[in-house]
Amino acid sequence: MEFNLSDNFIEKYKRKRPPFGFNGLGELVYMRTYSRVKDDGKNERWWETVRRVVEGTYSMQKKWIDLHQLGWNPWQAQNSAQEMYDRIWNMKFLPPGRGLWAMGTDLTEKKELYAALNNCAFVSTETIKDDLSKPFTFLMDASMLGVGVGFDTKGAGQIFVKGQNLNRDASLFIIPDTREGWVESVSILIDSYFTNGPPIKFDYRKIRAAGEQIKGFGGVASGSEPLKELHNNIKLILNNNINEPITVRTIVDLQNLIGKCVVAGNVRRTAEIVFGDPYDVEYIDLKNYKVNPERAEYGWTSNNSIYAELGMDYKSTTERIVDNGEPGFAWLENMRGYGRMKNGKDNKDHRAAGGNPCLEQTLESYELCCLVETFPNNHENLEDFLKTLKYAYLYAKTVTLGKTHWPDTNRVMLRNRRIGTSVSGVAQFITNKGIHEFRKWLERGYDILKAYDDQYSDWLAVPKSIKITSVKPSGTVSLLAGATPGVHFPESRFYIRRMRLSIHSELIEPLKKAGYKIEPDTKAAETTVVVELPVDVGENIRTLSEISLWEQLSLAAFMQKYWADNQVSCTVTFDPKTEGTQLPHALKYFQYQLKGISFLPRLELGAYDQMPYEKISEQVYNEIVKKLTYLSFANVKGEEAEVERFCNNDVCII
Repeated sequence: MEFNLSDNFIEKYKRKRPPFGFNGLGELVYMRTYSRVKDDGKNERWWETVRRVVEGTYSMQKKWIDLHQLGWNPWQAQNSAQEMYDRIWNMKFLPPGRGLWAMGTDLTEKKELYAALNNCAFVSTETIKDDLSKPFTFLMDASMLGVGVGFDTKGAGQIFVKGQNLNRDASLFIIPDTREGWVESVSILIDSYFTNGPPIKFDYRKIRAAGEQIKGFGGVASGSEPLKELHNNIKLILNNNINEPITVRTIVDLQNLIGKCVVAGNVRRTAEIVFGDPYDVEYIDLKNYKVNPERAEYGWTSNNSIYAELGMDYKSTTERIVDNGEPGFAWLENMRGYGRMKNGKDNKDHRAAGGNPCLEQTLESYELCCLVETFPNNHENLEDFLKTLKYAYLYAKTVTLGKTHWPDTNRVMLRNRRIGTSVSGVAQFITNKGIHEFRKWLERGYDILKAYDDQYSDWLAVPKSIKITSVKPSGTVSLLAGATPGVHFPESRFYIRRMRLSIHSELIEPLKKAGYKIEPDTKAAETTVVVELPVDVGENIRTLSEISLWEQLSLAAFMQKYWADNQVSCTVTFDPKTEGTQLPHALKYFQYQLKGISFLPRLELGAYDQMPYEKISEQVYNEIVKKLTYLSFANVKGEEAEVERFCNNDVCII
């Protein structure tokens, strides 16, 4: 049932140099983050990764078509797959990071863990009285598969925390050394507090020791300590809520502590967002560590946002944003009522309950979504871009064919088939071709995507997608293509990007030979080195220091009007001294044009050693580039991919 690309077709790509962006940065990110170790102990090359991804995509299509006896056309599929291959190889579009990592591997081909191909999810606690621990274990399970998860606090007051029945004998649970075992242990522990069940005694001896290899997702095992710590913290949190309705803080604490455990447990990438009542002072202060200093140890795991109400007074909320950048805003009324703002109100998404951690997707409870990223600036003309959209759409739509192991998720995904076709490099395109031409590309692009959805939904015999476009903030994926992330403008045109590698990394020697500066990490010299990569974002591009908060909001509204029927993920950077007082006024104007937004105060931070980004002059940039020679990772063997993983107030890298 597997699909395979023609060997003759692949042969011509083996010796071609991929168009990685930013003077080696894109290639280094690929090698460090997405290139898998093959059976022969060597790392994948780009042509091999793309082959795996495309063959995995068309294998999923073929399985679906054959299962439902819809008539598979091998010749047509081969031509289509070859075109998709070329467009991914040339980075005209790219699957999401988890697609580059997982598509076509045993995770999907044998274990059928298709949830791992999705970027993000949302779960509501509103039905906690019936669901009990399910919202918490769904978040944990999805997070352990690398899916970023949003949740809400609507379950507060819906169920009593009865506590464990200490008069009963403890129930023993031997924890299997599996993802499912970790999740089940949390489920039975939380449920014991909701149902007055017996105390739980855990046996951790089957969990593999710290340092052992993790085959599925890469990396090494953390041992049982993160899980033990989570169990103890769950008991502390719930013991403080006994004989009372569950509180907002208890819900958020539990989810944040689960997130901390997942990251400590060596999951490759994940993130959280929580949505709460804009008038709930307890909720608003959760990340005010002057009020709740003890939460600093785990509060960082989520971006905190409010369900903003149209017409509300934004003054008190924006005062907090000036101080620490949170909360973000999500207008649920707009999320439910509108697709593209240009098209007017349709209430198509009336079941929507929240969104994903970077807020580019409207989602129902227990819904997942798959995003795919296109790069308009990497295209010769509009016709070329429109052709790319066909294959970007096909990748994302194909992922919706993969069932998950969660019945609630399958039910909503079978109905919605929601995807998010995104655009990145927006700042570069506007610089090179202008915003009028960009609007033309967006409108023509959206129309043809709708046509493709009609055509291919009929071919697959599935419902049309409820929504198909979004603007993701991007992260490392856009670096591969040499693109600015989403709608965001760069801090500077020329800068040094520093990346950290293990001192044992086989990537170090090729970088040294090519002339890149490498030095010990000043904070971890015994284990880590830092490599410096020069970046030029592009001629004439404007930087954040030149762009007001009003223009950034306007661009987000522009994209929400002409492209995104889901949402636009945008973090507006502003000067707290000169623009802080303008925030409530700006939100009053833009609340009718956006579905979500977040802000980041631009703070003057002192320079420090080995900063991740360092602004440089054109002269310094040219001097560095002159010293660089051909970079080749051809002989790298056994370099297990690793990921920088962080989720700040502004952007989640997932």
